[in-house]
Amino acid sequence: MKSLYDDNIANSFTNDLEHRVYTSRLLGSDPSLVLHGGGNTSVKSIVDGEEVLYVKGSGWDLATIEAEGFAPVKLEILKKMATLPQLSDSEMVSQQKEAMLDKSAPNPSVEAILHAIIPFKYVDHTHSDAVVTISNSENGIDYINKIYPNYLVIPYVMPGFILAQTIYNELQNINWETCEGIILHNHGIFTFDNDSKKSYEKMILGVSKAEEFLDKNAPLVLKEYSVENNLNIKKLQAILSKEKGYDVVIKVNQSPLALHYSSQNNIQNLATRGVLTPEHIIRTKRNPLIIEDENIQDSLDNFEEDYLEYYNQFTSNEIMINPSPNWAVVKNYGTLSFGKTEKEASIIEDINNHTMQAVLRADLLGGYESISLSDSFDMEYWELEQAKLKK
Repeated sequence: MKSLYDDNIANSFTNDLEHRVYTSRLLGSDPSLVLHGGGNTSVKSIVDGEEVLYVKGSGWDLATIEAEGFAPVKLEILKKMATLPQLSDSEMVSQQKEAMLDKSAPNPSVEAILHAIIPFKYVDHTHSDAVVTISNSENGIDYINKIYPNYLVIPYVMPGFILAQTIYNELQNINWETCEGIILHNHGIFTFDNDSKKSYEKMILGVSKAEEFLDKNAPLVLKEYSVENNLNIKKLQAILSKEKGYDVVIKVNQSPLALHYSSQNNIQNLATRGVLTPEHIIRTKRNPLIIEDENIQDSLDNFEEDYLEYYNQFTSNEIMINPSPNWAVVKNYGTLSFGKTEKEASIIEDINNHTMQAVLRADLLGGYESISLSDSFDMEYWELEQAKLKK
């Protein structure tokens, strides 16, 4: 991975936030680092004599973010929040909103507290495909510790206040002079510095280490496959539209990657081991629909029965999300992505492409292993997502 930083461009900036926007966009321009709103960045600055954290706001994408996409939050309040013994994520969001200098700005990232307690001016966080592919392998922790001996490595913890609290406790005895970054297992990577260029290029260096490891130990070679399945798309579209309650848009993916993936003999096992990063589950659900023959309705019924069993196993009276699938793997055909709009279906397809590649490469490292079923449910039924459903 190459640095895209241009000193000639950066020299024209006059304040911290302009530098923050620039390197955020550099990170966001690479889909192997962040996809469709993923990742977050921040900068600590002074506003009217008060320390403020400018952190990526909810709903903004790093690829296109502007200065107004960063929420200005009082830094001291965020630091105090990290010391609380407990705090629900909805309460955390409310308190963060209350601590904003500009109430019309977007809601701060749910990881704002985490950014606040890292004692560097610039903090960068991505969901690097390469890093997460390695950590999502069965020996991921061992590989990550070997590749990143000077990083703080945190086993998977649910994003939000619990993650911030966990890292706050870990940071009490850390030597920042030797810490090069933080790896959140099954989640992503953080780098930081008091200089925007250095923080950005530490990210590039950190991700490059993972890419080099994969190139050496898990080179992906796609075999050529042809379409050997006459799927009745219109029938599937009609069935799904009825199940979801709206006219479903279907995107068909028959790229070399999708054909390779869908043509494997162990497709039931291959495709049902979870998401690449936790936030993807909100868009894709944990697993796709698997279609191996002409019995589309039977395949869909099996998917929904499995989903209902998963829901019943872990629910604490959450509102159940529509149990129908958001994408499918069709044996010897390719993959399909379902959405209310073409844009939504395209976003799901993008996520699927990155996930399929990660699964295939992690299997070359010993086996792909995402977050657990219970952790998946907690993420899919996160109280912040449930609040949206209740509205």
